[in-house]
Amino acid sequence: MKSAPLPERFAAMALVDGGGSRLQRIDVPMPALAPRQVRLRVRACGVCRTDLHLVDGELPAPRRPRIPGHEVVGEVVEAGAGARRFALGARVGLPWLYGTCAACAYCASGRENLCADARFTGYTVDGGYAEYVAADEDHVFAIPPQYTDEQAAPLLCAGLIGHRALSMAPGAGVLGIFGFGAAGHLIAQVALAQGRQVFAFTRPGDDAAQALARDIGVHWAGDSTMRPPSRLDGALLFAPVGDLVPRALELSAPGATVVCAGIHMSDIPSFPYRWLWQERSVRSVANLTRRDGDEFMAWAARHALQVHTRSYPLEQANEALDDLRAGCVQGAAVLRCTAAGGHGPS
Repeated sequence: MKSAPLPERFAAMALVDGGGSRLQRIDVPMPALAPRQVRLRVRACGVCRTDLHLVDGELPAPRRPRIPGHEVVGEVVEAGAGARRFALGARVGLPWLYGTCAACAYCASGRENLCADARFTGYTVDGGYAEYVAADEDHVFAIPPQYTDEQAAPLLCAGLIGHRALSMAPGAGVLGIFGFGAAGHLIAQVALAQGRQVFAFTRPGDDAAQALARDIGVHWAGDSTMRPPSRLDGALLFAPVGDLVPRALELSAPGATVVCAGIHMSDIPSFPYRWLWQERSVRSVANLTRRDGDEFMAWAARHALQVHTRSYPLEQANEALDDLRAGCVQGAAVLRCTAAGGHGPS
């Protein structure tokens, strides 16, 4: 099924051979859909720190050309054979987890995020820094209608990974959030709604991020060198800085859990065992599951999340990555990707 004739080629921003760490504009042939795939006309795509790790070479190099982007909001414009979940014109989101084998022990036990044959949007398959993208219909989510395309894009990773990270510290009545960007500013609102006391830690001198945290309603905001009003029952680390792991442990109460939520982090330095003793623990988050997506989108539909974004046209993807690298983005950076003939953000 197709909603209208589609172009034979479309525009994208991609890593290409010989292009170094700068994305290049390319024209991509429109690929055929596999069974149970849907084609999305991309309306917006979030710019995630994982994209930055990919572009900066901090993740194992993918095949090039590779189109990044895994916080994709799009309109279903074509359905492959057997794809029936979504009607043409439906607005859906495509996250980091693009697909799995669906047969291994991890997939069978609800831990598909650990599947050895998992595919990842914008990393092992092409993503949403483009006018169109194909997706497995079982791995996309309906978008709550109250969010615009630009607001919805960060929910697809910053929100989902934040949700999974928060679920790993269920008893943390006093929660520290290290790194107050896209994920931090969203999941702080979830934690506050749950009645937790939230402390926000930013990089030294980032007064704007601290002001954003206070506007959202956190109980305390300061930089990571400062000591908060009380010890932490749990900490979520969204900044990819290994030095923050011992810092969070040092500030934690007995029994606390420190959750490292990034796919990449600099090396963790050695630290005194006494900071880990008394049943403190350190955990990592690996990817996400479809259950995470269903749970978080249902939560977002029931609550009015404040989503702070800064938008860029698709062709300025490099500028968006530069601003993210420099710490100049408050909240989340989002690309406007709508193809000619498509609909603008809702």
